[in-house]
Amino acid sequence: MSVWPQPISHPPIEVIANAPRLTEARCELMREIQVCDEYGDRRTLQIPAERPLTVYVDKRELVTLMTLGVRPEWLVLGYLCNQRLVDQVSDVESITVDWDVGAAAVKTRTGVVDFDRKTAQRVVTTGCGQGTVFGEWLSEVDAVRLPDAQQARISQTVLYRMLDTIRQQDSIHRKAGSVHGCALFQGGELLMFIEDVGRHNAIDTIAGWMALHGVQGSDKVFYTTGRLTSEMVMKAAHIGVPIIVSRNGMTAMGYEMAHRLGMTLFGRAANKHFICYVGMERFDAEPQPRRSSVSVVAG
Repeated sequence: MSVWPQPISHPPIEVIANAPRLTEARCELMREIQVCDEYGDRRTLQIPAERPLTVYVDKRELVTLMTLGVRPEWLVLGYLCNQRLVDQVSDVESITVDWDVGAAAVKTRTGVVDFDRKTAQRVVTTGCGQGTVFGEWLSEVDAVRLPDAQQARISQTVLYRMLDTIRQQDSIHRKAGSVHGCALFQGGELLMFIEDVGRHNAIDTIAGWMALHGVQGSDKVFYTTGRLTSEMVMKAAHIGVPIIVSRNGMTAMGYEMAHRLGMTLFGRAANKHFICYVGMERFDAEPQPRRSSVSVVAG
């Protein structure tokens, strides 16, 4: 079963000029298996796919990503942009994905400047599926500039609308579980929703879509089902999004990184519940009525 997410923006967003040529490689996103439960009953169950995708840049091997396979060309482009291996999308001439060999061939227009130096230090992150970032990328975090609290805000009404939209979203997780979902919102409107076996892949895929269509992050809100680690916070910052909402919690390094970058992070967000960990100054709260305390009188 192949699921192809589509941008839901209004009006439709056009691809930028001088965009790279991309294949549209399709693959099965779920498969059926036979399982046996605790009662000895056998039944058919769907599980999500997981496959390796080895990325080659100008015929040089870069990294192998473990992925579900949704929009792999966006994933590769977003990964290159987030790792600062390309300065702009027009630096990439083409991305060709071939699932028969599990490879993505990236052809740049003029080559990657200082490729060896930029890729010399690898950091294996906490991302599901063994996320990998390169050391120089980590050192560039302080260069990120995000809009201040007067320019980028979120209201409680918009936050609840986002959570309700996610709750109603048709998803692989609902059918088969075992995947993470990430989404990009603008003013409560869903622009893009992507699922993958790793949350870092999902945000890279959204980053690739944004780069391909020239979408800026300053007035957007990023949502993820996964925990907010330092990697996820940095990736959101690199695509210019100052506000992150997670269904899960966060780590100490994620918290410190958000403080350092002046971001706003919500966690444990579901239904009408949430925790604002950092950046409350961006939030237009609409406090809900508190439950009245019930006093018991002995008699």
